[in-house]
Amino acid sequence: MQISFIHLEKAIGFHFRNKELLAQALTHRSAVRESRRSGHNERLEFLGDAVLELAATEYLYHLSEKPEGELTNWRSALVQRENLAAVAQDIRLGQYLSISRGEEASGGRDRPSTLSNALEALIGAIYLDKGFEDAKEFCMQYILKRLDKLLAAGKDRDQKSVFQEKAQEHYGITPHYETVDAVGPDHQKNFTCAVFIGEEKIAEGKGNSKQRAEQNAAKAGLKEKGWGNA
Repeated sequence: MQISFIHLEKAIGFHFRNKELLAQALTHRSAVRESRRSGHNERLEFLGDAVLELAATEYLYHLSEKPEGELTNWRSALVQRENLAAVAQDIRLGQYLSISRGEEASGGRDRPSTLSNALEALIGAIYLDKGFEDAKEFCMQYILKRLDKLLAAGKDRDQKSVFQEKAQEHYGITPHYETVDAVGPDHQKNFTCAVFIGEEKIAEGKGNSKQRAEQNAAKAGLKEKGWGNA
């Protein structure tokens, strides 16, 4: 396994001082009982997700004078599962993963969710081993540089627009949204909105404005319906 780590480190251009961090980043939950690793990669994934979001936000802030809403859409395109899985495939991250025999047999090594989670865990491991600047450099080199390609493919479209297109394609119906709850003082309300296709409630989303809650409901709806990797 150490040889595999050496090949991966050489491929991505980052060499770990603490090899156990890299090993943990590459250990799927399913493999913990079958390996000698002390833990799986979900905590590192949690950390890497935050590091990536900060790196993407800083990059976009300096890149463009576009308004907040448009930059948010650009960031969403960069950090969405589909893009992260594609990056993981490019660096052949799947072949380095420790997964259970059952997970392997079911195609887990190539599953987009597994790959994107492992990539975020790898970012978290780089952050702990080398600091934010190196983690940001990794994000820039492998993820953020894909922005132009994603924009050209329309991946920055807001979730409500995508959900509406999919609903019309599959059902011939335009979805609608309802506010389910609103809590807090007028200047700091938090909203819960639900998206419906006809009479069927598909999903809910929360946000500090109705617009954001509806966007999150649409995102959850895309996931619920299996319409892409939003």
